[in-house]
Amino acid sequence: MINASERIRWYPGFREIALLCLVILYAPLIIVMIYSFNDSPSITVWKGFSFVWYEEVFTGPEAERFKQATVNSLIIAVSAAITSTAIATASALAMIRGRRFRGQAMTFGLINLPLMVPEIVTAVATLIFFASIGFDRGILSILLAHIVFCIPFAYLPIAARLQGIANVYEQVARDLYATPGQTFRLILFPMMLPGILSGFLLAFIISLDDFIITNFVKGAGVETLPTAIFGAVKQGIKPNIMAISTLMLVASFLLVTIAYFISRMGDQRK
Repeated sequence: MINASERIRWYPGFREIALLCLVILYAPLIIVMIYSFNDSPSITVWKGFSFVWYEEVFTGPEAERFKQATVNSLIIAVSAAITSTAIATASALAMIRGRRFRGQAMTFGLINLPLMVPEIVTAVATLIFFASIGFDRGILSILLAHIVFCIPFAYLPIAARLQGIANVYEQVARDLYATPGQTFRLILFPMMLPGILSGFLLAFIISLDDFIITNFVKGAGVETLPTAIFGAVKQGIKPNIMAISTLMLVASFLLVTIAYFISRMGDQRK
């Protein structure tokens, strides 16, 4: 019997539309990657293969600015990913392993609200909230905004992993007189670890790449790598920007790939 995914492939025009969508999505990225190796300062004229723009990223006149922006991005991304993953893990345990409570469906909706609300709306609302309480904008305001925004991205793989773990393991541990803490630390946590790592990596890459929310809530003089790239682009697109964009694209691809394989390994072990 042919399943639904195989039937869709036989629809007239499906392959052509799918190919067109892939070209629209990935052709600009491929062009940026190719021209980041261009030996010419022009972004349209190809003169030969060179690593000169990658060297300028690390040694050029703007190198210090991008270095500081990268450090800020990494500090914020790591901190936001750790915090949001911890909150997401606790939320998943409460929602899936805890007792049912009034308003559970609404709580689930609130956890996933940042996924459904347009990011620009979240950015404006966060800015208004910080302004209304007199909170100074800077690294801390970016971090708090990123934590809230990254929680659902960490929650989904953790919750999916936890839902696939039968509660019989915990029942057996309790029958053997294990405390709730021992049950979580020795039984549940190791089985949840692939989902937790996947959630951490997704939250990290979402925070590292975020521009809209960061641009609204950052203070004067505070830059992350995406906002530094945006500021440089406003002065004109140069090949060194393409080199930085390529490095970020490769890093994002590697982290998403690692998260995927960690999730697959967890499913196979289960």
